[in-house]
Amino acid sequence: MVRANLVSVILLMHAIVGFPLHARGLSMTYYMMSCPFAEQIVKNSVNNALQADPTLAAGLIRMLFHDCFIEGCDASILLDSTKDNTAEKDSPANLSLRGYEIIDDAKDKIENRCPGVVSCADIIAMAARDAVFWAGGPYYDIPKGRFDGKRSKIEDTRNLPSPFLNASQLIQTFGNRGFTPLDVVALSGAHTLGVARCSSFKARLTTPDSSLDSTFANTLTKTCNAGDNAEQPFDATRNDFDNAYFNALQRKSGVLFSDQTLFNTPRTMNLVNVYARNQAKFFFDFQQAMRKMSNLDVKLGSQGEIRQNCRIIN
Repeated sequence: MVRANLVSVILLMHAIVGFPLHARGLSMTYYMMSCPFAEQIVKNSVNNALQADPTLAAGLIRMLFHDCFIEGCDASILLDSTKDNTAEKDSPANLSLRGYEIIDDAKDKIENRCPGVVSCADIIAMAARDAVFWAGGPYYDIPKGRFDGKRSKIEDTRNLPSPFLNASQLIQTFGNRGFTPLDVVALSGAHTLGVARCSSFKARLTTPDSSLDSTFANTLTKTCNAGDNAEQPFDATRNDFDNAYFNALQRKSGVLFSDQTLFNTPRTMNLVNVYARNQAKFFFDFQQAMRKMSNLDVKLGSQGEIRQNCRIIN
């Protein structure tokens, strides 16, 4: 009883002095009183899953990007299609996304402890952060308090950046969402984890490409001999978050056209060179860019809801 009264007093004090509790905005301590174990639960779900399958780290980071770039960071990527609507996750650009079961696991455990409090959007943001750190990347904190959106439509995914864009197009596409050229190169460094499917790079193999190392081109060709869904790691350390991706670009061994273009363009080449020789600088700029990505067009209060099940609206 004493503890309950103390909690009530603290919550009242937070409301009086203007700390964010509900729709006031994002806060580093958003769940401190309402669900203090939320972050640890997410971390445990992520760590357990990645210990069993380290390749899922790339999936969680990619999920955040594919969520936030469409309709903002509102967990719209998690909504299942219905008979009346085809959702984002069923777009061709999203069919290779992985890690949904990790978000479901964290959400189920959190709902058992703090029902109706923690948004799916916050869980995605925390899971991506924890995946970066688990894989050896930098730790960065993010504010919480995102609400979940109610819209998820396949046609919205046409706004996702294509793997066929050149550096100028990437800078313009990301610039429209408030990102700088430095952010573009730093965020591209997330490709230090994971793989690309042949369908996303085979066009580079059909015509002479002076930006592609001939030996690496042979490697890509062998990969594609197994079909469009055959996978090629972005760099030699596919499960380690490091700066090997940028070293690969210097060797003309970027897998995607949108990767290699960063080294072929003067506006971004210098950043590639900096990150290739200075991993600490890459880590610092990456965590800054990921904070920005995690806060992209978030929904607050009446703009969204706290889903009970991340796959369906309430």
